[in-house]
Formats: sequence, structure tokens, C-alpha cells
Amino acid sequence: MSFIVKEKLFSKKWFIAYSLIIIGSFILASGFVFFITPYKIVPGGVYGISIVLHYLLGTPVGLMALCFDIPLTLIGIKILGPRFGIKTVIGFVLTAVFVDGLAYFWGENPLVEDDALLSSIFGGVLMGLGLGLIFKAKATSGGSDVVAMIIGKYTKLPLGQLLIAVDSVIVIFGLIAFQDWKIPLYSLLVIFITGRVIDVVLQGISYDKSLFIVSEKPQELRDKIINDLNRGGTFIQGKGMYNGNERTIIYTVVNRRELAILQEFINRVDPRAFMTVINANEIIGNGFKSLNDKFSE
Repeated sequence: MSFIVKEKLFSKKWFIAYSLIIIGSFILASGFVFFITPYKIVPGGVYGISIVLHYLLGTPVGLMALCFDIPLTLIGIKILGPRFGIKTVIGFVLTAVFVDGLAYFWGENPLVEDDALLSSIFGGVLMGLGLGLIFKAKATSGGSDVVAMIIGKYTKLPLGQLLIAVDSVIVIFGLIAFQDWKIPLYSLLVIFITGRVIDVVLQGISYDKSLFIVSEKPQELRDKIINDLNRGGTFIQGKGMYNGNERTIIYTVVNRRELAILQEFINRVDPRAFMTVINANEIIGNGFKSLNDKFSE
């Protein structure tokens, strides 16, 4: 079975996918050149190793990363199947070219002088944004991304968390090489921020809330949700654990403003109601973003 997502040549999806790869690769490279590399921060993956080798041996960061990316991608193809197509190759090649190109014209001076902490924060944000855009194009920049995907095949863990786990191991290499405890601390901060920003880019920022409501007056709440808030919902029939009475559970999704309105209404009509409010990372369906919209991005 083929895992490669193929877009029709020069179609809208083709242009969007490759635009995301190009922009994402440039943003990712900018994070390295302007914020990460000048402070010897080791943000895991092949670029973390390449930064260490750059300061020890004087090798170009991008070129050395490319030397790691190629065999890792071949291993990924062998284990995961034909999941890494031309978009992945373009992703890690462009990243390497942008890194060495920007380093050639900019040099090794940090964009923010004498502030490793601020550079770690903004470097992590740029790296996460760049990687997130590349992932949205159904590609990868290679390196530890491939390793994370291999682990994800067997664990089903979120990609951002896996990147944090895999890349943290590389930080030890930087500690041994540079003998400076501040470097791994900054590096772990970069890895954490990168992982969180990747998840935000892939899942989006949502202010929607999922609600489970157990109330003695489900019809009144139903009318409020349907007529006033213009939202849908589901009645779930349940039974109380304490006395065994039949209960009607309301499940619905609202935004923060609607949540405040609904809570005020529930307090008036049924102050003894039980409500669970859960942050909804992504809502797909009628009234929100459709699956078609999600995969046409």
C-alpha cells in the first residue's frame, strides 16, 4: 500500500503543498541561523548533532545534516513503506540549502546579542512553525522527524511529544561535547517549545469547549442551546451510580462566550446541575470545520 500523498501536477493542492514546504523550510532554517546555532544550542535531531560537529570540526551545519538525512530517509522507507516521497526529499534538501545559505550571508552572529534565553524561545517558535508547515504538506524535514514517525507507528503517540522524547537524547551529546550545563537547559526549552508549536500548527488554536451536563431540566437546557445559542447537541441516556435513577446527559460544544451564557442560564433554572467543561483541541463537523475543509487546506 502506498502512503505517499500525491497531488496532481500544478493543481491548487500541489501549489499549496509545495508552498508550505518552501516557506516552512525557510522559517525552520531561519530559526537555526538567527537564534539556535550562534549559541551552540543543541535542539535534538540531525541538526543538533550537526551544530555540535560544526563547532568541533568546522563542518557546514546544513551539509552535515543532509548527510544524516539521506540514510535516515532510506531507513524510514524500509520500515514505514513508501511514505517519504519527493516532498520529503525537497523538504530536507531545502532546509539544508537555506541553513547554509543564510549562514553564508548572515554569518554566525545571533540576531539577539547576549540573550540566549530569548533566542531559545524565538528559535523554538520558528522551528515549530517551520516544521508544522512542512508537516501540513504531508512531508517531513527528515532526521528525527523520521525517527519520531517510526516510533509513532508502534506507539500512536502525538508527533510533537515524540519529537520531544527523541530529541532530548541528542541533548546529552551536546552536554558531553561542550561541557556546559546551560546548553542542555536551553536546548530542552527549545525542544519543548518546538513540540508545542508543531501541535498548534497542526491542530490549530481552538477556544471551543466540550460540555457534559447532567440536569433535572434537560428540555429547558435543550431549548436554550438550540434556540438561543444556535448550537446542536446530543441526549445521552444514563443511570446515576448512587441511587440508580435514570438521567439524561447533554453533550454539546460551545465557544467561551456561549459557555458563560449557558452557565448563567443553568444557574438560574437548575443550580444543582452537574457540568464538565473540557477544552476541545479540534472540532470537526456540522457548525464547525468540516472534514472536507480540513483536508482541502
